Amino acid sequence: MITFEDFKKLDIRMATIVEAEKVADADKLLRLIVDLGEEKKQIVAGIALQYTPEELIGKQVPVLCNLEPAKIRGVESNGMALCATTPDPVLLLPEKKVPNGSKVR
Repeated sequence: MITFEDFKKLDIRMATIVEAEKVADADKLLRLIVDLGEEKKQIVAGIALQYTPEELIGKQVPVLCNLEPAKIRGVESNGMALCATTPDPVLLLPEKKVPNGSKVR
């Protein structure tokens, strides 16, 4: 279990996917550029078997913004798009559009 204080350390904000493309030599990975309002971040997400790059453009997703950067297949990832697993990943999409950068609590 984590404490509420630990939960408050998570910086989860809404972002719009503005670019998406497959990661070379990786069947499951997409490179996403997300707009968080005041900044854009590059994220690598394992959702290429469920979503095409074209269908993701313009979608809003919650992003964990303060995750330590990681190199995935040589591509730097600076956050994580949140998904449910069923067991395949399903992006969490808001019921209606909200301003980019809106905090998720």
